[in-house]
Order: sequence, then C-alpha cells, then structure tokens
Amino acid sequence: LLFEEDGIAVNMIAETPFDTVAACILRHAQQRPEAPALADDERELNYAELDALMDRVAAALQRDGIAPGECIATCAAPSAMQAALFLGALRAGVVVAPLAPGSTPAALARMREDAQAKRLFADDDLARLDAWLAPPGARPTPVEIRPESPFNIIYSSGTTGEPKGIVQPHGMRWAHVKRGLPYGYGPQAVTLLATPLYSNTTLVVFFPSLAFGGAVVLMKKFDARRYLEIAQARRATHTMLVPVQYQRLMAVPDFEAFDLSAFRMKFCTSAPFSAALKADVLARWPGGLVEFYGMTEGGGTCILEAHAHPSKLHTVGRPAPGTDMRLIDEAGHELPVGSTGEVVGHSPGMMVGYHRRPEATREAEWFDASGKRFIRTGDIGRFDEDGFLILLDRRKDMIISGGFNIYPSDLEAALREHPAVAEAAVVGVPSAEWGETPVAFVVRREGHADEAEALRQWLNARVGKTQRLAALHLVDELPRSAIGKVLKRELRDLAQTPTSSRSR
Repeated sequence: LLFEEDGIAVNMIAETPFDTVAACILRHAQQRPEAPALADDERELNYAELDALMDRVAAALQRDGIAPGECIATCAAPSAMQAALFLGALRAGVVVAPLAPGSTPAALARMREDAQAKRLFADDDLARLDAWLAPPGARPTPVEIRPESPFNIIYSSGTTGEPKGIVQPHGMRWAHVKRGLPYGYGPQAVTLLATPLYSNTTLVVFFPSLAFGGAVVLMKKFDARRYLEIAQARRATHTMLVPVQYQRLMAVPDFEAFDLSAFRMKFCTSAPFSAALKADVLARWPGGLVEFYGMTEGGGTCILEAHAHPSKLHTVGRPAPGTDMRLIDEAGHELPVGSTGEVVGHSPGMMVGYHRRPEATREAEWFDASGKRFIRTGDIGRFDEDGFLILLDRRKDMIISGGFNIYPSDLEAALREHPAVAEAAVVGVPSAEWGETPVAFVVRREGHADEAEALRQWLNARVGKTQRLAALHLVDELPRSAIGKVLKRELRDLAQTPTSSRSR
C-alpha cells in the first residue's frame, strides 16, 4: 500500500526506536517546506508555516514560565490553530490536556484543576492567538524529551462515571506512529478527520499522519454530505470515523455519486462496529478498512484488517504485534485458552496512570505471576480458534439476572435484525425478583410505525427466557458522547422505576 515516493519518511520512522512528532514536523519543514500540513474551513498551513507557528507557541510558553512537564489545557472546536497550539506545546515539553467544549462549566473547572493546567485556551483565545504568540522568527530553547516524558492528559468520555485523566507518555505516542507503518501514510497522504482533537480516537491517526509528512484536513463538525464533498474535493486517502458516522455516511442516498477512489485506508474505533456495517463499507467504499480495538489507557490492542479477513467481521481482530493479551476471571485469575473472561493487555504503548489518582490506577492494573503489568479493559470476550477476539460486552454493562449473565450486545444485535429498528441499546435496571432485568431503548427507522410493545414481544419470542426484555422504550435518538459512544448511564437514569417479573 505504500507509494514509492513515501519511502524516505517511512523508512526513517521504521528505523528509529524513539523520536517525537515535533521533530518529524521540523524535518518535513526543512525538506518540503511548501507541502500542505494542516487545513480547516478557514486556514491552510504548509509545513514551513506549521513549524514556525509551533516555534512561536513553544517560545511563548517558555516566556510565560511554563516548564517542561507542566500542563496547559485547550477547550475548542477542531481547527488548524488548536492543532498548532497542541503541537507547539509538545515542542516545549509541555503537557496538553485537550478538554471537551461540550462539558459543563463545573466539569471543565474540575478537569482543569485535576490537570493542574497553567493556562486554558478556548475558542475565543485561539482567535486572538497572534497577540499572545512570541514574535515571528522566535525560537524556543531546546528541551530534552524522553519516552517516559508525559505527552498529554486525555480525559475519559465519562460514559460510566466521572472522567479520569489518562496520562500518556511520548513513548506511547511514538508507538502509535510506528503502528501506522503498514497503512500507506506518507507525504502524498491526505487524512480527513471529523472527530474532535480532545479524543484519543482522533489523535491515534492525527499524529501519525503528520509524522509521516501527510496533510491533515479538520472538520469542525461532522455532517455526512459535507464530509463526502470534502473527501472528494481533497482526494482524501485516510480517515478515522466512529461507527455511527460510518452508518450515517453509508445511508446518504447518493453515496455512490461521490468519487472516493483516492482512499487507501479507513479506520474505526471507540464503539461496537457491526459486521453488517463493516461489510457495507467494504463493498461500497474504496480502500482498506481497519478496526482498532483498545483503550485510551493503552495496553491491549487488537487490529482487524477487515479487507483481508472478510470472514472475521464479527471480531475485533488479533492482538497487534508486541501486544500480550489475556483473559482473567472475576477474581483476577488467568483463564485458559477457549475461556470467556475480562480482556487484559500489555503493549509498548501504555498510560503512566490516571492523573493524581493512584487508587484508580491500581484498579486498572493487573499483574501476572511474573509481575508483568497489564491494563484491564473492562470488556468481556473470548478468542476464537484463529486468535481473533470476539467481544461479548462491557463488564460494567453486563446484566446479572436471576444468577445468569446477560450480555446487552446480544440483545442489541437481535433487535437490529427487525426491519423497523435503526438503533438499539439495552441496559440493566433493578428488579425486586431478579436483581436486574434488561430494558431496551430503540430508535425506529424512518417510515416505520411499529409500537414498542410489539417490538418487545417480537424480541422476547426469539431469545432465551432469562434474556427477555422487561420493557422497551422508543426514543428519537440515543444519547451519545461526542465520539459516538452510547451513554448507557443516561439510559439507566431514564429507566429508574424497578420492574416486575411480568416478562418471565
């Protein structure tokens, strides 16, 4: 998949045990100053301009007394200026905490305090950034950056509780860059991104795209038709999208009218990606399709090259090279091959820990008999006979009803087989008799008027007795985070009333 002219950039990264993204950008600026680097709806930067802007950011932070290892925070929509600020801070050895603009003021205040951020840059600040920057031509004092040096603090999406700050080191980010070697990144690549820069989902593609010398195009807000228009006009070669975005893109009535022939590779992560949707993307969208399974915390990573393994679309792939993934039971005992248990993983890319939360860090870790450190994923799964991981559900989402384990994903998949069901989510709610019992939330397809009770009875006739739904609610949309994860915590709040045993 690699173009011949990409060889120099690719070989340099392949042969370098550790480097920084900022250093890669400097090399591209020296060798290809006029090459496009960053673009949004309002601004375009070539590598010389991006590199100079990063220097001015780094010099301004040093002028303001912000030392290597200290933190700044950003809270802004994706833009070339936000990206340049992020990259410039990294050049100064400053840690970046990108925060979600959709957070409440109270949550933002808590995250900024937790990160101990010396400065917070919001959208309005970025619009006035020129006045804060060091003068044109300014050069920062060089700083030493080691693999263990903190790179950023990513706050978890908060789908199951209070967001925690995940400290990722430079070595972990360099591992993400090297992971991109097989995927056709290079100076001729154009990566179109429509997810926010505060999400690790975006960053695992954003940084490799620049490290390999490609161009990155940022959308401030995702719109399916606008995405396709930009992809066609820019001759996009790479992208990262979450499953709900793929779903909306493939549903555009004239999808085939757009010329997407330049695509080399499409990526997906962050939420369950159904086999049927993967098959549709493979059938109608040129280029390869790769699903990453893993956590922002790092540890275990699985990779499914869907175009190479069309019979494995129900899985999330095999452990990535250098990754050690195992299964453990509720008591933390390692399970033999063929078992079902919680997935834990060890890899070259792992978080240092949760920022200022040593107890939470310890809860996220598991150590084998030799003392080797693993990160617990909280996901329940099993490996098939070929070593591909099949995910069953989140451990925290698993419903225990009458002593039986119920996996919501099984019920969600069954509901989606009904022609009236566009989206479905299942959560457990308290039950006086069963402990917990499943309740579904369904978004109907346009043009269908099936009633909730009819859908509930349809499903209950097709599942085991212990899996039967106590209730089914029709909703206009499922609550989601900015990167498409269903907020099951909010759904549980909507289903507060304990249910009876009528469905049994």
